[in-house]
Amino acid sequence: MNGRTRADLKAYGSTPMMHNPLNGTVRYMKVRLAKLSDAAEIAAIYNHEVLHGVATFDLVPKSLEEQREWLRDRSGALPCVVALNEDHAVVGWACLSKYRDRPAYGTSVEDSIYVHQDHQGTGIGNLLLAELTRLADEYGFHSIFARIAGENPSSFALHQKHGFELVGVEKEVGRKFGQWLDVTTMQRLTHRA
Repeated sequence: MNGRTRADLKAYGSTPMMHNPLNGTVRYMKVRLAKLSDAAEIAAIYNHEVLHGVATFDLVPKSLEEQREWLRDRSGALPCVVALNEDHAVVGWACLSKYRDRPAYGTSVEDSIYVHQDHQGTGIGNLLLAELTRLADEYGFHSIFARIAGENPSSFALHQKHGFELVGVEKEVGRKFGQWLDVTTMQRLTHRA
């Protein structure tokens, strides 16, 4: 635990989570609202996906200033949250965004979740999505959408675990790395009328 005791980590406000159930190793995480000072780490995680993955359809990495500007716009009911490890490094981030621009869509949001490539499959996405669904409920949104690009069974399973249901598949709507990509749309209703 890098010289820290469990009491130190509890004082830090961390949430314990299993890293490896086979050997019982426990890692500690904290999820909090993103700060402007997180911009470089958020950009590094996002830009890796821009250059090497299909979770985003962006093709050009974001500059640090672009990431800072994007973070400045994240406030109120459309927040960005980060997951910090016990060394206070950002190992994942997530946000709620407007689902569509027209006013009648105002009760719906879309989630985005990105986890550092060295920490995928460790439960960080689960913590981030749990926080996003809590915030969406707190802010009174009726519906959360997830748009999952390409073949991503981990993201599909994660969203199912949090009550999302498959509502459709858009065929070959994007092209990246010389391949056509489908987008799977999932939805979770938060406030049922």
